[in-house]
Amino acid sequence: MNKAAFCIGQLVHHRLFDYRGVIIDVDPKFMLSEEWYQQVAKSRPDKNQPWYRVLVHNAVHETYVAESNLTSDPDQDEINHPEVENYFDAFMDGYYHLAKRSN
Repeated sequence: MNKAAFCIGQLVHHRLFDYRGVIIDVDPKFMLSEEWYQQVAKSRPDKNQPWYRVLVHNAVHETYVAESNLTSDPDQDEINHPEVENYFDAFMDGYYHLAKRSN
C-alpha cells in the first residue's frame, strides 16, 4: 500500500493547473469510476498512488487529484472556499485542523 505524502488539512498546489487548495480526504489509490477517469483525468496519472479530495481556493467546487500532481503549497495562507468550515475549525501554522464532530 502506498503511503500518502500529504494529510487532511494540508495546503497543496496543483502542478499542472496552478491552483491551491486544502486536502479534505485521502484515498490510498484511485477510487472513482473508470468513466470519471477517462472523462476528467486528462493527464492520465497512475491510479495506483494516493488520490486526494481537495477544496479549491477561490472556487465553490472540489477536485480529486493524484498525488503526483500535487506539491506542498509554498503560500501557506488560508484558502477561500465556502465548505472549509464544514471540515475544519481552526487554521494554525499553515494547516487546517479538523472540526470535532459529535455522534
